[in-house]
Amino acid sequence: MQSVVVVLPPDPVLFDFSAVWSVFALCPPGLYGLRTCAATRGPVTVHDRMALTVESDLGALDDADLVIVPGVMDYERPQPAALLQALRRARARGARVASVCTGAFVLAQAGLLDGRRATTHWARAELLARRFPKVTVDPKVLYIDEGEILTAAGVTASIDLCLHILRSDHGTALANRVARHLVFGPHRSGGQAQYIERPLEPARSFSLEPTRAWLLDQLERPVTVPEMASHACLSVRAFARRFQEETGTSPHQWLILQRLQRARALLEDSDLPVEQIATRCGFGSALSFRQHFRRHVGACPTDYRRTFRRGSSDAERERRRAPVTPRPAPRTHQPVPA
Repeated sequence: MQSVVVVLPPDPVLFDFSAVWSVFALCPPGLYGLRTCAATRGPVTVHDRMALTVESDLGALDDADLVIVPGVMDYERPQPAALLQALRRARARGARVASVCTGAFVLAQAGLLDGRRATTHWARAELLARRFPKVTVDPKVLYIDEGEILTAAGVTASIDLCLHILRSDHGTALANRVARHLVFGPHRSGGQAQYIERPLEPARSFSLEPTRAWLLDQLERPVTVPEMASHACLSVRAFARRFQEETGTSPHQWLILQRLQRARALLEDSDLPVEQIATRCGFGSALSFRQHFRRHVGACPTDYRRTFRRGSSDAERERRRAPVTPRPAPRTHQPVPA
């Protein structure tokens, strides 16, 4: 069982806290032990109107496996020194540390984002980059996973990040099951770039969602961008531009990631040989499949299957958890295969 501690800074964002708590609370018993903590036990004021009662003080971070910091309303205020020190101690002894939305400002104050890529709400990204120049801020993604440090963009991206953690720890099936319970897409296309305020453009009569749905039925065969554009009744250039705007990635890259998503499900839930999975997912050859899978998932297909196959022992999953985390490149969601 992994110990997950949601630490509440002064004046936390209620949605961030409740979304994180809901995702992990919906997991089967025995996977995660969930606690809250703050500088002191007792009530923590939220939005100046209500209070959350926390069960532990910052000592809870001393044995946490995963520490999650929700957003804060006043992200420019200096955070308590005791909180920053506790976060640094937790990271130093090997805990994963994650932030949601403006919680990135808390991690940055603790120095945990120095020399790393990180994200936050798109409306606060410029300020984060200006205040903490040692942090490489990416405002276009929903979350970034650097293994030890994870950061998520604003509000609902907290759910995306937590589902990603479930996928990394216990496989796609669990993440999908929790997402269905939350009535939330287990894998959102694109990043937060699609939400950034821009000058209004002429209204469009349709989106490319029907074409993307059609592509999901074509995963077994090669599909060219001109064929995709023809289905959408657009020129190749207009199709590629609009696809990038709607999903945050190119048609070719999006198709690869959807194929990988299907491949992960087949590795977890079927006995099909790797060669047949490669064919069913449209990779052309087992070699091409293995190369793409290792590049994006960080493990070869057989190791991934051994780790997340239904019935694997908890001890085996724990031994093999690290190899399925990509190294050395950080994972970002534009989108990340589910």
